[in-house]
Amino acid sequence: MTPERFNKLKGILTRRQMDLTVVMENVQTPHNLAAVARTCDAVGVFETHAISEMQEVVLKPRAASGSRKWVGVNRHGSIDEAYGALRAQGHRILCAHFDETAVDFRTVDYTQPTAIVVGAELDGISEEAISKADGSIIVPMLGMVQSLNVSVATALILYEAQRQRMEKGMYASRSMDDETYETLLFEWGYPRLVPYYKRQGLSYPPMDEEGHLILGEPREGRLPLP
Repeated sequence: MTPERFNKLKGILTRRQMDLTVVMENVQTPHNLAAVARTCDAVGVFETHAISEMQEVVLKPRAASGSRKWVGVNRHGSIDEAYGALRAQGHRILCAHFDETAVDFRTVDYTQPTAIVVGAELDGISEEAISKADGSIIVPMLGMVQSLNVSVATALILYEAQRQRMEKGMYASRSMDDETYETLLFEWGYPRLVPYYKRQGLSYPPMDEEGHLILGEPREGRLPLP
């Protein structure tokens, strides 16, 4: 890994927003899942959540453009499971859905811990998800069509969140804890070595200021070279 790439990875991890996320309820089209993940990476979202009965959430590789490697996806089997995990982390939960209580998405303060729920392509967000959320937001529509593609609506909301957070300086300092930061620096910088260390049950080696591994004295056998 070059020092230039190491510095780029450090910058990306420093800007990751640990308390801003998207919850996809039964969004099953791989292209849309991938497009949402790609936008999350672009605005600095650390991880997303998917409520789905499927055991695996599949992203369309071309639409994801590699973002599936950089943005985690946590799968939940139910709304209660997803909402419980989010509230335990202090998130306010907002559904992107039109109802009598919904407010313009631009009036919301996204500098607070926020989870944005988006729904399936045809059915939208379920009544259970809406009723158990903390509120609803809408993207105003002035034409004949009264809905946007889920990935487009998500992008609009996330970029408003990014704008607010940038104005407040929230991208200027790292909010990620040290352990997660160091772990991801190694896994992103040396992905081919990760399986070895996991199989051997070894801790990842430290890195110097330019991203070079500090291996120290070798243990049994040969350590793989980066």
